[in-house]
Amino acid sequence: MPQPEVYVEGQQTPEGVERPRLRAGGAAFTSLVALAATGLVAGPAVGATSDGPCALPRTAAHHSLGLDSWNPSYPKPVRSLDAVMLFLSFPDAEPLLSPEELSADHFPATSAFFERASYGRFALRPHPRHEWIEMPRDSTAYDIQRDWASDKRTDYLRDALAAADGRVDFSRYDIVYLVADPDAPGVDSDATKVVNLDSPLTVDGTEIKRVVTVFERHPPDRNVLAHETGHVFDLPDLYHRPVDGKGDWDTHVGDWDVMGSQFGLAPDLFGWHKWKLGWLDSKQVRCVQTTGPTLVSLDAVAAAPAAGGSLGTRLAVVRTGEDSVLAFEARGATGNDADTCTEGVLVYRVRGGAASGDGPVEVVDAHPRTEACWDRSVYPPLADAPVAEGETFTVPGDGVRVEVAERTPGGAWTVKLTVPEEGD
Repeated sequence: MPQPEVYVEGQQTPEGVERPRLRAGGAAFTSLVALAATGLVAGPAVGATSDGPCALPRTAAHHSLGLDSWNPSYPKPVRSLDAVMLFLSFPDAEPLLSPEELSADHFPATSAFFERASYGRFALRPHPRHEWIEMPRDSTAYDIQRDWASDKRTDYLRDALAAADGRVDFSRYDIVYLVADPDAPGVDSDATKVVNLDSPLTVDGTEIKRVVTVFERHPPDRNVLAHETGHVFDLPDLYHRPVDGKGDWDTHVGDWDVMGSQFGLAPDLFGWHKWKLGWLDSKQVRCVQTTGPTLVSLDAVAAAPAAGGSLGTRLAVVRTGEDSVLAFEARGATGNDADTCTEGVLVYRVRGGAASGDGPVEVVDAHPRTEACWDRSVYPPLADAPVAEGETFTVPGDGVRVEVAERTPGGAWTVKLTVPEEGD
């Protein structure tokens, strides 16, 4: 993942938002291929699926955000899943840190992230092995780096799992984390990622289809393991990787989802991701199918439900094509989003046929001429993207009008969505 960049906030005039009439209202190998885990027209609903007319169909794209079906090669996080964390040392370095210290870098924080994001519907249970497992080769022999040669990565995984096999019963676990000694000379912290196995490896009677390789320095980047674990659950990278590696990485979604940036101020998963993962269902998703105005009350997507209460509506969706939707959700300073610097109704486009890293989600900026939180945001131009209380915004290219009225006493956002007639 890229390091965050800082931008200076300019003195600019707001554009695109109106102050309205509404009141502030993821042993041995035989075959292994390592893969990096890595504008639309509004109108009548089209392409209805088994999950309803607003659920996009899953496609062959890597980590497709279609959600009419689940890819069974990935564990679905709708129950408790068990993760083993193994710590790897090398002959060319004596570890300076203990496995306990490195485990604490990631847990319980990562489990807490998913507990909050899932509204308590999913538990990630870590099982760290508090011992060093020595690799057979020096760390420098593996040529560890972000864009890792597949043969070197294959050597690393083969050696790691073979070294651990006599100590670990892999049949007990759903997820495998391999944590390298961060102080070994050949370890590159930028190489942390999920590796998918082209041909699953059977160890202890269970298939290992992917491994999370962790090379983080101590202390690690914030939320990095939550991001990588998201890939284990078939979620895509939402950041934009420049061809030369020198431009902005966060132009698609900015701070607004951990799959875009683990450094984000509001890293809770998009409501669309939560719907795909099974944490939201049709009761919490409002599919807007008719033209004209529709009134929706949105609870903040990161907010925990009230004790004994229901989740309420967390996501509104307008179908815009066979492979596309507009999504609307409230984002506020609560839960995983507690550090956000702006609040309001976030608008974003979802494309089910776009692969991981190719922009499957793009946030629509309701304030395209202004920035916010330049001292903290990963991408200030999108830090003020939400439509705030008392504002009206028309989505460019789609014509869907968003009016945000005052919040209810319970904190829900009152939103009027107006879908234009076809041809308007």
